[in-house]
Amino acid sequence: MDQFTTLRDVIINRRSTKPAVLNGKKIEDGVIWQLLELGNWAPTHGNTEPWRFIVYSGKAVQRFCHEHAELYKRNVAPEKFAPAKYEKQQHNGDMASHLIVAVMKRGSNPNITRLEEICAAAAAVQNILLGAEALGIAVLWSTGGVVLQPVMRVHLGLGDEDEVLGLLYMGYTDEPEKPGRRGPVEEKTAWHS
Repeated sequence: MDQFTTLRDVIINRRSTKPAVLNGKKIEDGVIWQLLELGNWAPTHGNTEPWRFIVYSGKAVQRFCHEHAELYKRNVAPEKFAPAKYEKQQHNGDMASHLIVAVMKRGSNPNITRLEEICAAAAAVQNILLGAEALGIAVLWSTGGVVLQPVMRVHLGLGDEDEVLGLLYMGYTDEPEKPGRRGPVEEKTAWHS
């Protein structure tokens, strides 16, 4: 099989897997390091390498999930508080092997825009997702709860210009893969010759 076909298969077969269907089987830490290394090869304007990863494993996954749920509870308006959402945030990591917080660390070069830094960090996350797919690891890139709110940035000790891009819940699942669905690319493309 040629490289393009292999890459195409990995890309089109990648799916998000909800933490509730993870089976609790642990990923070796060395494998997580291999995935982080893939993330480190994302494209980056001016070699700023703005991606940062905060990795939780073992009991730290559940601790983080409980902290996240409490942040949600304390920082959402009372009329918008949803007990089911609170419970979900508390237990999202119960069967996850690892949880990675993906962050964009804003650089000091004024010629590199904030958007470019966010895109580079998101490309690093995509590299991790594709590597995980190739290894049979299930992942959900989540932005639920207060992940994208300033309170999470403060909780993690990040700078004012940094951004949390999401949480990667990682593990294994016994659930069969679901078929993907995408509309035709032709409907999303303007081609000029």
